[in-house]
Amino acid sequence: MAIWDNLFRGRAAQFDSGSAATNSIELSRRRPSVSLTKQGAATGNLRVNLSWRMRTSDLDGRSHQGGLLRRPFNLFKPDVVQAHTQGIVNVDLDLGCLYELTDGSKGVVQPLGGFLGSLNESPYVRLSGDDRFGGSSGETIYVNLDHRDEIKRLLFFVYIYDQTPAFDRTHAHCTLYPSNGPRVEIELDERAPQARSCAVFSVENVKGDLVVRREMKFVYGFQAELDRLYGWGLQWGRGYKSRV
Repeated sequence: MAIWDNLFRGRAAQFDSGSAATNSIELSRRRPSVSLTKQGAATGNLRVNLSWRMRTSDLDGRSHQGGLLRRPFNLFKPDVVQAHTQGIVNVDLDLGCLYELTDGSKGVVQPLGGFLGSLNESPYVRLSGDDRFGGSSGETIYVNLDHRDEIKRLLFFVYIYDQTPAFDRTHAHCTLYPSNGPRVEIELDERAPQARSCAVFSVENVKGDLVVRREMKFVYGFQAELDRLYGWGLQWGRGYKSRV
């Protein structure tokens, strides 16, 4: 476990971070899937990053429509970010991964409950940490694709922990950084104001071909509802984070 001691001491550079700094593949409704195998990107460590920032009505152009001519200095006045009837929104987005291996074992890797996983042992999926404030680094999960033959399917999801449902007030996206080939971008660009969880994308081993598929399915519950939607069959209970 020394490798994780080094990781948490800030030496995450030992992981492959992807070689594509300038080119990317964006998954959308029109292009929902890509084969990592055909891209030559099905080996090494796949880095999956979630990042987000709060959406303001200034950036969306909604609060000052027709008002900037009358009050031009409002352009430089920051808006209070609101969601529904709440005052200020403080959204804590978490990245998680449901896994199923070819030997039948199933589980979850997520911040809640401290299910951080393992990279060099089953399930070959590891969460690097929990970002509670939407920092520039976001949250990252690593997948050891050198064990791809032992992975049947993965489902990466995002959920809002114990806060106002406000997916419509965040700019969030997931980026996949393979050890080779272009990165893969998936925007959480569909508005679902009341949703608390979203299945963002899946990785499935289809006869040796690792296929990434955009899911973008919002649900109004938490992990248990995603479990039922995708037939994982796990037992869920209420979990809490430690205070910081």
